[in-house]
Amino acid sequence: MGVSIEDIRKLKELTGVGLTDAKMALVEADGNFDKALEAMRKKGLTKAEKKGDRETREGIIDSYVHSGRIGVVVEINCETDFVARLDDFKKVAHEIAMQIAAMNPQYVTEADIPAEEMDRVKKEAQDRVAGEGKPADIAEKIVEGQVKKHFAEKVLMSQVFILEDSKTVEQYIKENIAKLGENIVVRQFKRIELGVNE
Repeated sequence: MGVSIEDIRKLKELTGVGLTDAKMALVEADGNFDKALEAMRKKGLTKAEKKGDRETREGIIDSYVHSGRIGVVVEINCETDFVARLDDFKKVAHEIAMQIAAMNPQYVTEADIPAEEMDRVKKEAQDRVAGEGKPADIAEKIVEGQVKKHFAEKVLMSQVFILEDSKTVEQYIKENIAKLGENIVVRQFKRIELGVNE
């Protein structure tokens, strides 16, 4: 099946790969654009995983104010000043600021959750499950699931991405790591809501 130049360009734009790689992906997918996009995303995410350990000392601070009632300041880091100045990187920072304004996360990653808070939630879940008389291994899985669910909306990286609900914020960041070719880290954020003291 033939591969159109429009599809090649579109795939290149969406994934950040070269024209040759985009064409090869379409050929391998027999011209099926969605199949090629999925394959490229998987490859890109694999590359993104490898970049995830690289040091990030550059970046930007972005802000977003919603209706004069909610304000967010966020620090997003990358590896080079060159990428920090790109419109695509600035767009990521702004969309993350919008995410924080809309979804009010408390932590950037699960690693940021204080141990005592994690223990408290786990103990509450264990107490709830204890009375149900389930076998120990099943009870443990239920507790694990309840703890994960409790923190899913409180952790920025675990939240469903507001602008594309088929992915999490973490997946969105990884796609942009693949696209921009550098590690990207949300370092910190502050969210202020009118009349609400945290």
